[in-house]
Amino acid sequence: MIPEQIGLDLLRTYVAVCRQGSLSKVAAQMGRAQSALSMQMRRLESLVGRQLFQRPGRGVVPTAEGEVLLGYATRILALSEEALSRLRQAEISGAVRIGLAEEVATATLPAALGRLNRAYPDIRLDVVVEHALALGRLWGEGELDVAIAPTSAVAGDAAVTWNVALEWMCAVDCTPDSSRPLDLVAFAAPCLWRQRMLEALVALGREHRITFTSQSITALAAAVENGLGIGLLPPESLRTGALRVLKPAAGVPEPLTVQYGLYARDRRSAVVDAAVGVLVEGLPVLPVRTSGANGPAGGLNGEGRVAMTR
Repeated sequence: MIPEQIGLDLLRTYVAVCRQGSLSKVAAQMGRAQSALSMQMRRLESLVGRQLFQRPGRGVVPTAEGEVLLGYATRILALSEEALSRLRQAEISGAVRIGLAEEVATATLPAALGRLNRAYPDIRLDVVVEHALALGRLWGEGELDVAIAPTSAVAGDAAVTWNVALEWMCAVDCTPDSSRPLDLVAFAAPCLWRQRMLEALVALGREHRITFTSQSITALAAAVENGLGIGLLPPESLRTGALRVLKPAAGVPEPLTVQYGLYARDRRSAVVDAAVGVLVEGLPVLPVRTSGANGPAGGLNGEGRVAMTR
């Protein structure tokens, strides 16, 4: 039984730390001191009587007991959100057209869509999963009420933006040969993600060739897992035992980041506002800021890594 002292705010912070794998990142996003956040997590460990985190390197990952608590915490927060939504705005009805980039549609957002459907049973969801350029076109044509996509693909102001780290990954049994061109798995052209990926390799002076292309992030990850080449993939693609992260010492560029945005056609619509509220809670990472405009299309992010938009 969870002690009464463990409130929703504490659980929400715990889930954020587990998702980010970094106390410093979460502290910065919440505008709090890292020491205060560390003390809060130690208090949580004291309350449950279990060690919740391991620190294998610079970040943190949940222990086996921490994974158990993470599952319950996620469910508790979802039920709380669902209950409040049902009590406050159960009368909301109508249709909302939502467009999702495939690379985020396969992560935590399906669970958010499920919560939205349960909290607002009278809202009809029309969900489209597409690649970035197609979503940008649909948004421009007024075919979507809400969209989650790379900021470079959508003409308009994002309500929320956040960065997703991209890592160079290969199959677990793959060791790139520095004497041979690097085999690449990449999105099909035209794609700014692919363009920046190739530019980074050219800047490094690393010979390469594209061996597999697709517009599907699932297909790209499968190709990398089966040794067709290395790919630039988001953290959700990393499956233990199937993929491993390559470091610059292996002859690849530094990790890159891609900026995503959540776009809402008209927040004055109760249906759209309800959808946005639930989807924000289900974003793969905590938003780093709210914005009235798309973020920068390039440059350096706060960690000094090359910032990239697809």
